[in-house]
Amino acid sequence: MLNVRGLMDVGITRFPVVTALTLLLCSLGSTPGARQRSVPDACWIRGNASEVGARPSALDSAAVALDGGTIKVCYGRPKQHGRTVMGELVPFGAPWRLGANEATAIHVPFPARIGGTDVAPGSYSLFVIPEAKQWRFVVNGDAQRWGVPINDEVRAKDIGSTVVPVERLEKPVETLTITLHRTSNSAAAMDVSWENTRVSIPVARR
Repeated sequence: MLNVRGLMDVGITRFPVVTALTLLLCSLGSTPGARQRSVPDACWIRGNASEVGARPSALDSAAVALDGGTIKVCYGRPKQHGRTVMGELVPFGAPWRLGANEATAIHVPFPARIGGTDVAPGSYSLFVIPEAKQWRFVVNGDAQRWGVPINDEVRAKDIGSTVVPVERLEKPVETLTITLHRTSNSAAAMDVSWENTRVSIPVARR
């Protein structure tokens, strides 16, 4: 039986609840992969709408349409609040959920390459291991999980990783921001910006 508890359609500026019946009807498919491909607009959450709305870090999403379908990323958006983020709030050399609350998740509706990691159509979680000059992006097979801890049990489902350079921003970004933009008909870049740091990882259709 399809478990629809904890699913919500999360838009960029609003959090409308999608009914269980709607999700059930649009999620039917012959295989788990087919179910994932049929609901690219749904972000998995843990808890109900009122709990999500009361969180200090808002739940948000970014999407980009390519030939063959739409890539979507769901993530929590923590704020800096005057703190030193990179190297302190987010320690160097340790896995970080790349957001807040639920694990940051990416949905690809076609065979794709995330950085240097090849994946089948479906949903995956992302986390990073940041350093001062580079970040390692890790693609994980479990998209529906709380973001922490990133322990041995979670890492047993790692699929692959990619190292990308860090760009320093002159103007600080108060709230963690993830954007997706097309670089070609079949490829996009996912940019992550927070405090004085920006990194970018390519996502392409194979």
